[in-house]
Amino acid sequence: MINQIMKYRTFQTSSFSTRGARRFGWVVAFGALLAANPMHAQLSDRFDPPRTAACCLATSARGLADQLQDWNQLGRYDASNKALRAQPDVPGRVVFMGDSITDFWKLDQYFPNLPYVNRGIGGQTTPQMLVRMYPDVIALKPAAMVVLAGTNDIARNTGPSTLEMIQQNIEAMTELAQHHGIKVILCSVMPVSDYPYLKQQQTNTAQPPAGAAGPGRGPAARTPMTGNHPAGDILKLNAWMKDYAGRVNAIYVDYYSALADDKGWLKDGLSEDGLHPNAEGYKVMAPLVSTALRTALR
Repeated sequence: MINQIMKYRTFQTSSFSTRGARRFGWVVAFGALLAANPMHAQLSDRFDPPRTAACCLATSARGLADQLQDWNQLGRYDASNKALRAQPDVPGRVVFMGDSITDFWKLDQYFPNLPYVNRGIGGQTTPQMLVRMYPDVIALKPAAMVVLAGTNDIARNTGPSTLEMIQQNIEAMTELAQHHGIKVILCSVMPVSDYPYLKQQQTNTAQPPAGAAGPGRGPAARTPMTGNHPAGDILKLNAWMKDYAGRVNAIYVDYYSALADDKGWLKDGLSEDGLHPNAEGYKVMAPLVSTALRTALR
């Protein structure tokens, strides 16, 4: 019995040594291959991970989890909606539905003493806005609704979208509003530009990562906007929207023509990032939508 055990252990050790030698030889050969082909190496000379705006991974993860709990952000205006519904109906109330371009628009400054309600939410796409139609528009009983949407769909903020998908969401919002006696103003998708990005590149100074602006940090790094907002897609959607508005008795507001330069870019000086209008940009937009609203509400 002892002899049998010793023979088994000798065989096991020998077998292991053979396998180990083969593995060692393979590792040495692979290491030599990497040394001969440094372009395939995965390690870098210094630790340089991508930076994020948030200070901590836990904070970022918690914020993302909270956002997923309310993907359509129905909670954003819930309290404000309840407060408005508790008040008497206001004649001539207008709800502005949209994304960050609407969200950032200080309506009380551009339309003083008018019952205009802002229901824009930064980053949103048309499927998210469609879900918000009842609580954020219809329940407020406005006389008219101004829709500015589509640029984030084109940029794939919530995933790939076809032109038909965007069109159907806008059609659904329009039909819901009109079914409840709400006049509809459809606004063209605005042009974008790379002017702020190019200007920042020309300064040739080190810039902090996007979103890192703050005291002592300097301006946020700009990014080119034309790449993920193709002019062809914007023009196709706008052409359809103009035609659709005419067919369903809605009013089309052509922001694009008023804001685009001869390159088809958002005019230089009307935006700080190439996407969102600044105060001068909103000054161009305000009279256009005011004219449309006067027509709709007369």
